Amino acid sequence: MLFRESHPNLSKRVITMVEEIIEGINPTRMELLSVRKRKKLAEKGHKLLSEKRDALVVQFFDIIKDRNTLREKANSDLKRSYTALMEAQMIMGQDKVGDATGSIPELGKVPMRTVNIMGVHVPKVEYDAIPSRTGEPLYGYIDTSAKLDEACEKFRKLLIDILRLAEVEGTIERLAIEIEKTKRRVNALEHIFIPRLKATEKYIEMQLQEREREDFFRRKRIKAIMEAAEEAEAAA
Repeated sequence: MLFRESHPNLSKRVITMVEEIIEGINPTRMELLSVRKRKKLAEKGHKLLSEKRDALVVQFFDIIKDRNTLREKANSDLKRSYTALMEAQMIMGQDKVGDATGSIPELGKVPMRTVNIMGVHVPKVEYDAIPSRTGEPLYGYIDTSAKLDEACEKFRKLLIDILRLAEVEGTIERLAIEIEKTKRRVNALEHIFIPRLKATEKYIEMQLQEREREDFFRRKRIKAIMEAAEEAEAAA
């Protein structure tokens, strides 16, 4: 009892010197069970988030490789498309090419939706919904060259490449944001919440053990006093 009175918060101070505990915790058995349950949930959440982070990182670098491949293809297709356009201008003249292509209708809005990659909504272009004008007369064929037809077809394919590249870039950006958010949550659980719960669990256990020791010595003391009283009464 004397130990408790002279050092009422010794176990708490010993723990908080190393690790911080949760404030406002009552060192009871019910609280201990609650803290253990919270610690178990936090450790499970940490495991799941770590697995999610690792899977997202793998997915991220796979898409980076796809992005690099698409970028190289788009750059190559862009050069070929402009080469075909310049050849058409050399044959027909720049003004006639401008007149002919001016009648080509605009693509309009690109139909898009989102797909779910491990809880991350990323953009997806609806390529099947994009109007295809292959084989349709986009301009008069009388005063145009086959080189213009070739250039138009190359630019049409280039447009698809650019849309795919934009789709991948959007996916990379959203995955990067989600990876950073998941990393912060994992770090918070690993370095703040779980250590705090463990320290709180240890603190409650020490407090309960201290109370048990006090109760034991108190009972022993009471027993000794009662025995002494009985002996004194018997002697009298």
